[in-house]
Amino acid sequence: MEKYLFEVCANSVESCLAAQAGGANRVELCAGIPEGGTTPSFGDIATAREVLKETRLHVIIRPRGGDFLYSPLEQRIMLQDIENAKRLGADGVVFGCLTPDGDIDLPLMERLMEASEGMSVTFHRAFDVCRRPLQALEEIIALGCQRILTSGQQPTAEQGIPLLKELQEKAGERIILLAGCGVNEKNIARIARETGIHEFHFSAREEVVSGMQYRNEAVSMGGTVHISEYARPVTTTRRVADTIAALTTL
Repeated sequence: MEKYLFEVCANSVESCLAAQAGGANRVELCAGIPEGGTTPSFGDIATAREVLKETRLHVIIRPRGGDFLYSPLEQRIMLQDIENAKRLGADGVVFGCLTPDGDIDLPLMERLMEASEGMSVTFHRAFDVCRRPLQALEEIIALGCQRILTSGQQPTAEQGIPLLKELQEKAGERIILLAGCGVNEKNIARIARETGIHEFHFSAREEVVSGMQYRNEAVSMGGTVHISEYARPVTTTRRVADTIAALTTL
C-alpha cells in the first residue's frame, strides 16, 4: 500500500485532539478560519503542544486575513510569531508571501526561512494566488521549504486536479505537494489517484450548537466577516477517521 500522510486544519485545541484521535499525522493550528486562517494565540499553541503526543504540530504564521503582501510592521509580527512557535515546541510553521506583482517575495521568504531554522516549513495557499505557479514552484524549492499547500489555483483541490497533477510531475521528489481545500471522504481517493499526490490537508468539521439558552441573534460580534454566534465548526474524530479510511482502505 502507498504511504499517505494526513494533515488536519485545526481551528482549536479541541479540533487538534479530535484530529489526533482520528489518526491524523499532523495538524495545522489556525485561528480566524472565516478569513482563511490566521496565527493562533500563544495559549492555543502552548496547550496544543501539551496535548498532542502522536500528532505533529504546525502553526500558521499569518497576521491577518486578506492578501499576502505584508508591510514592514506585519513582517516584524511574523518574525516574532515564528519565534514564539519555535519556543513553544511547534514542529513546523506555515506561511507564504507575495510581491505586489503576484510573485514570491523572495527576500522576505529568506528572512522567514532563516527564523524558522530547525522547523519544517510549508508554503501555504498564497501559492494559489501567485501569477506564475510553475516558476513559483521552482523558487519555493530553492528556498528550502518542505512542502506547498495548494488547491491547484482553484476553489477546491478537486477542481484543481489538472494543475496539481502537473505540479506533482514537475516537483518529483524535490518537494512535497500537500493537496488541500475541500478535501473530504468523498473525493480524497479521486484526488490521490489522478494527481499522484501523497499528502492531504482537510478540516473534517461538523457544526456544534451553542449551549446558550438566552440568545440575542439581532447582535453580531463580527465586522465584515459574519458568522453564527450560536454554532461553531469543530473537527470531529469520526470525520477524520472516515476521510483517512476512504483512501487507505482502497
